[in-house]
Amino acid sequence: MQKVLKIRLRVIIASVIGLFILYVLGSIFFFNATPKDKRVTEPIAAHYAASHDGFMRETGVLMGSSWVPGNSIEVMDNGEDIFESMLEDIRNASVSITKETYNFWGEDVAESFSVALSDAAERGVQVHFIMDFVGSVLATSDQLNMMKDAGVHVVRWRKPAWYQLSRLNHRTHRKLLVVDGKVAHIGGANTADDWLPQVDEGGYKDYHYRVTGPVVHELQGAFSLNWVASTGRLLTGEKYYPEIDKTGEVLMQVTSSNPREGRMKIRKNKLYLIASADETIRLGYAYFFPDHSIIDELIDAAERGVAVQILTPGEKMDKAFLRYASHNRWGDMLKAGVEMYEYIPGMYHTKLMIVDDLYLSVGSSNFDNRSFRINDETNLNIIDREFAELMVQNYLNDLEMSERITLEKWENRPAWQKAAGWVIQIIGPHL
Repeated sequence: MQKVLKIRLRVIIASVIGLFILYVLGSIFFFNATPKDKRVTEPIAAHYAASHDGFMRETGVLMGSSWVPGNSIEVMDNGEDIFESMLEDIRNASVSITKETYNFWGEDVAESFSVALSDAAERGVQVHFIMDFVGSVLATSDQLNMMKDAGVHVVRWRKPAWYQLSRLNHRTHRKLLVVDGKVAHIGGANTADDWLPQVDEGGYKDYHYRVTGPVVHELQGAFSLNWVASTGRLLTGEKYYPEIDKTGEVLMQVTSSNPREGRMKIRKNKLYLIASADETIRLGYAYFFPDHSIIDELIDAAERGVAVQILTPGEKMDKAFLRYASHNRWGDMLKAGVEMYEYIPGMYHTKLMIVDDLYLSVGSSNFDNRSFRINDETNLNIIDREFAELMVQNYLNDLEMSERITLEKWENRPAWQKAAGWVIQIIGPHL
């Protein structure tokens, strides 16, 4: 009898444990892989082109972020220049540094930033650093301890905990640095060694931007949202929001997305921009996996005479599985006349949208569901003809080092790639 009771007890315990595991796994999948709010699914009727005054008024209201005049911007197109520019500003900081990144690792890059941020904290600068937990798993304990011991306020974003299972898949993908509340850096480059070598030596191709002017307050505000979310502390005062004079004539707008609040502004912004285009749409993205509403908008743009060019990574892409899934969504776009290109020299990690050679959207977001609905992202939107011309030339230079994927080539890709793409599409939106 006792033996039977023991067996029954074990069965009950095993069943309870099994049900608990199923509950945990189910919760992780449900909360992390299903959308929370309705998003734009109907075609957008855009009444204004980017050159029209109504465009700024309407996008300011729809995105909940006003256009800010009086700014300057400079672009860097390789890791060495990107990191040196940021490190120089960190070394010159006098009162505050706020930094947020997805990747943080490496014997060269992460080490250099650990030293620079520690030195800043030791000389009295208030340093606040958010790094994504998943993206920084390769950071060494020596690097983390160096900063903490020096007084850097370090946060590991979404560090796994039983009470945050529903947010386990919600990562911060932002790349922000604000120094003394007056100078900001934003773009596609993480703080990691992958960006340091030249592209032909295995480094990532990317663009990053140094910004000055009143819009820096908006970028500081974007960082502040996640600082409050992770620490409960609000950054205030002249150290973070000093009075800023105009430094140029460039119009800028900051848009951020947050999965928890259902504020998918970046996706909405992309849809609006595609619908508003009159002449050209140029997209350059590391991860291009658009949903069907976006594909329909791109096809509609091409069919109404807009020249649409899309540049993505080629065979050297770091996530080949996503490349195959993306390929399976190209057919209707190619038939509509959309030009598809793949970058040859190395991993193409940019996040760049140029509309009518006037409007640009840059920052951390890719062109996929993870960026639009799961990650925390921040983008910088720009209206400036001169800067747009510079970035168009950079884009055309990248196209010269790329292969155009024609409809015929797309149709004749290997059968195993087609099959892999279809399988990956099932889970792709949640990766």
